[in-house]
Amino acid sequence: MNLSNAIARTLKSKRFWTWQLGGVVLYGIPAAIRFITGSYYIPILSFPGFWIYHFIPGNLVEKFLINAFFPGGAGGVAGEIFVSNYNGKPVTGKAKYTARLGGALAQTAVWSAIQFTGYSLMMIGPFGGNIFEPWYVFPFNFFLACLSIFTPDIVDFAKSKLVQTHQKLKGSRVSKR
Repeated sequence: MNLSNAIARTLKSKRFWTWQLGGVVLYGIPAAIRFITGSYYIPILSFPGFWIYHFIPGNLVEKFLINAFFPGGAGGVAGEIFVSNYNGKPVTGKAKYTARLGGALAQTAVWSAIQFTGYSLMMIGPFGGNIFEPWYVFPFNFFLACLSIFTPDIVDFAKSKLVQTHQKLKGSRVSKR
């Protein structure tokens, strides 16, 4: 398949849009909380609460949870779908994770460019700080993008366990009647 067809089919994929939009919504939740409360600090997500050598932010729990889905996880799914469409068959094994890694790194690069532009414009939020991330966090974001290639597998595993549990509960109610 040619490049333009692979891109078009990727953009038509329901899974692609589910991950992109779901990831953006998850990414926006802490930002919305900061705007509503007027505080940068979010108790559950702001562990350890202080920066480590300017490269690891104080909201470490938030970074791991959110970046697993956006931009890393969503980019990984986009890469997998794109390569599957380009090759004309589903990717498996090492090729799947290589495609996810490429997609996660590409989407993180694009998102980092947006963050860099926003940070350069010095957009100050209601909590008194820049609403965009500083450039020195980007290497950590790329590290998290590398880890996020496993997020779709973890989500699929959790979903299958929830479905199994639902089926068991549904089956036990039917047999008691």
